Amino acid sequence: MFGYRAFYKKKQGALVGLFAAAILAQLAARAMTDWESMKNVLTVSAIITVLPMANLASPLLATLKYPSITRDFYEKCRPYEERAQMLYELIITSGDLILPVDAAAIHPTGVYCYCPKKDVDVKKAEKYLNGMLTKWKLDGNARVMTEERTFFKRLESLRLIPEEEQDGSAPHVEELLRNLSI
Repeated sequence: MFGYRAFYKKKQGALVGLFAAAILAQLAARAMTDWESMKNVLTVSAIITVLPMANLASPLLATLKYPSITRDFYEKCRPYEERAQMLYELIITSGDLILPVDAAAIHPTGVYCYCPKKDVDVKKAEKYLNGMLTKWKLDGNARVMTEERTFFKRLESLRLIPEEEQDGSAPHVEELLRNLSI
């Protein structure tokens, strides 16, 4: 979906802000009370409120440095939606990998991802994606490209495959990629 990263940042930012306001309200209430037991309860509840806020804030912090794709890039990809199922603005994460995927083409011949981050370890990313595809009992043929020109060349080379010749795995691959993404 075009604009997902910007939407995600706003949504997560609002939730983190809401939790921060709740924490501040608890601390303010603590400062206003003279009852020692109530102070302890409010302190503990403020500390406990920090935990879910941290769970919301950590993916937000990971996404802050990756901007949304441009409208021009999106419009360049749209003609290929007939040949392959396209996903936009994914941020695929694992324990030791953050892979900002501006566009992913899901085609019966494989999954082709464009990652504008030049310093990404392509082999490691492909190994991770192929491993996850294989775990889901799908063909492990994922490719990560860091050059926009190479990605569009690959999209150009994809041929339209009639639906009756497809293996029906595209919805499962889409679900997997969405699950791996923030």
